[in-house]
Amino acid sequence: MLIIMAMPVAAQEAPENLPALAPASEQQPLQQNVNPELIQIGLSTNRVEITADFDGADLTIFGSVENLDPLVSRQGRYDVVVVLEGPPREVVVRRKDRVLGMWINMASETFVNVPTSYSVATTRMPQDITDANSYKRLSLGADNLHIEPIDREGNPVTIEEFRQALRDRKAAAGLFNMRVGGVEFLSQSLFRASLPLSPSVPVGTHKARAFLFKNGVFISESSDYLTIVKAGFEQTIYRFSNNHGFAYGLLATLLAVLTGWLGRLVFRRD
Repeated sequence: MLIIMAMPVAAQEAPENLPALAPASEQQPLQQNVNPELIQIGLSTNRVEITADFDGADLTIFGSVENLDPLVSRQGRYDVVVVLEGPPREVVVRRKDRVLGMWINMASETFVNVPTSYSVATTRMPQDITDANSYKRLSLGADNLHIEPIDREGNPVTIEEFRQALRDRKAAAGLFNMRVGGVEFLSQSLFRASLPLSPSVPVGTHKARAFLFKNGVFISESSDYLTIVKAGFEQTIYRFSNNHGFAYGLLATLLAVLTGWLGRLVFRRD
């Protein structure tokens, strides 16, 4: 029988010029994601002029994903959600009740910092991109916007009813909308988004935001700005009404009186 015995080897001291290894728990991984994915966007135009015959338009947003993983890209596991958010305003929501055969405003709720418009474009169905908790954490989507009332001490059930009514009214007017498939990848890293501008889109500074998701996890965000202004005669009136409110009100009253007087002359019965 052959027996192999391990002979003890005398311990040797490490040369002084070699550094000692750190414990395994303190060693850093050999590969690190030093270049995480980033998203960049640019608008086809940063200024839109609205005239009296404006009946809506489409806004095109171009973007790119930097430092992407080619394997993840080939698998189609990158998703982009693009949002165009209108300037915030204070909004009063009223509820009408039937009293003695007439519909009368009986209750109201005031909300602050409500986006005047909110358009969303996605690469796929929202539920296929990430989970509901991620949308809520990012305040992404009309249903996840932080629409806060002035009176926070009110009945939560009533506040939620008015909040939902506000969303419904905005959606009916085309100001809150979603376009599934509105974001399209033109190559592995380049994409294009198309967002609708409603005929009643408000003037002011709108914020465009793009969210990048990888395998359902939020990675990066980028933003840009769009200015919407009235043009022509409408812009002149709008500017005058804002800069000279009292004179504008006086002229509007005089015009209404003059119009009524002329109408009386035209339709007077002898």
